[in-house]
Amino acid sequence: MRPQLPVYYGPDFPTPVHPPMHSPNLDMLAGRSLLLKRAYVQQAVCSPSRTSLLTGRRPDTTHVYDLVKYFRNVGGNFTTIPEYFKQNGYRSIGMGKIFHPGRASGKDDPISWTEPYFHAPNLGRYSVRNNSWRAVPRSEYEALPLPDTQIADNAIKVLRDVAPAARSGEKNFFVAVGFHKPHLPFVFPEEFLSAYPIESIHLPDNEFAPVNMPEIAWVSYGELRAYLDIARLNASGNPNTSLPNDVVINLRRAYYSALSHTDNELGRVLQELENLGLANDTIVSFWGDHGWQLGEHGEWCKHTNFEDAVHAPMMIHVPGVTDKGLVTERLTEFVDLFPTLVEAAELEPLPLCPENSDEIGLCREGTSLMPLMRDPTMEWKEAVFSQYPRSKNGLSIMGYSIRTDQYRYTEWPGFSGPPAYKPEWENMFGVELYDHDTDPEENYNRADDPNYATIRNKLRDQLRTGWREFLPPV
Repeated sequence: MRPQLPVYYGPDFPTPVHPPMHSPNLDMLAGRSLLLKRAYVQQAVCSPSRTSLLTGRRPDTTHVYDLVKYFRNVGGNFTTIPEYFKQNGYRSIGMGKIFHPGRASGKDDPISWTEPYFHAPNLGRYSVRNNSWRAVPRSEYEALPLPDTQIADNAIKVLRDVAPAARSGEKNFFVAVGFHKPHLPFVFPEEFLSAYPIESIHLPDNEFAPVNMPEIAWVSYGELRAYLDIARLNASGNPNTSLPNDVVINLRRAYYSALSHTDNELGRVLQELENLGLANDTIVSFWGDHGWQLGEHGEWCKHTNFEDAVHAPMMIHVPGVTDKGLVTERLTEFVDLFPTLVEAAELEPLPLCPENSDEIGLCREGTSLMPLMRDPTMEWKEAVFSQYPRSKNGLSIMGYSIRTDQYRYTEWPGFSGPPAYKPEWENMFGVELYDHDTDPEENYNRADDPNYATIRNKLRDQLRTGWREFLPPV
């Protein structure tokens, strides 16, 4: 999910070209949360991002860079967020897409939960490869509810089950609700199209790749091109090519509609918290696992280090602390969520991970955001970090990206892989530098611009020094 919500309007909104967005429930949640306007994922693809957030460790520690490897097999036997709450006496219940399902998580990381895991049955009916998007008529989804509707139904059922013991103080709960949309295919109830009249949908204003972009930074969005309606267009996915205008318009409209569908299901779950008398005693965090490219630069999906791929929504409601709504423009990261929830729940805080934490079950590589709930403008991280792997002619490459207040700087060095998992800085395949003050859409790579030589050298040193040097002063 892109941070393309009304509460993000302004300089942190992902695009200047958009219709009015319809997300009343997320807007309401943001109004009583710490809204993180500049939260960044550690890698812009499902399993690595989710693994990083759920373990509080970065991809070079989890060693998860794809949709196959399971962190307990390749990284370490790390404690996860739901597992930690389980260890502290909570009923830990998960459903939908929390971990990346299947072998990438050992089938939803069973050790993390106290109850059997729930996935919506008949998911495949609405995930066929024929069409990249589909507006489902009411007669069909009433006969067979959409997966996210089934997940919301299950969440409501679970909340009703855990409520009595929670209200009495007998047993706390940790409930993780993983909605699928707006993931491809963009499938949603047809009535959401009415929120986005076709005449309100426009093409992105920057359909070309960044000037002087290194080839290695690009991805040919094979995830989208695999759908038969897109495959029939014979799109190459190469830089400075684009899909037909009507296809772009319809995809963007379908994405917005799928986002609003998720907002609607989230609203049902939040309303049940209110109905059960739990809203004033329940911490609620909302996040999307990465951003999404909707034709900006002619690019689609995620799989890059561009701003639109690594910038994602996150908000955290802590009763009695954020009730009046707080907004921070400070740079934050998804690895910060684990220590934040732990501190908000007044559990034993997590220690900072040492350089090598493979054998340490419980530690953090992020920082609790609770101080920002006390002062959203306080001095904080001056830089945040993302990465994305590539391969070229059989060589492994890792794109490392640093985001500061003004700049995004990315280097694409060779990468050693196991067992060292180290960048080979002397073997460089591309460099990018974008100045967000003058170029917020990242349309011009300034890496070789002599006017930016000094800042490039500074950012290079900061990138290679790494995240430990940018921990906030708390």
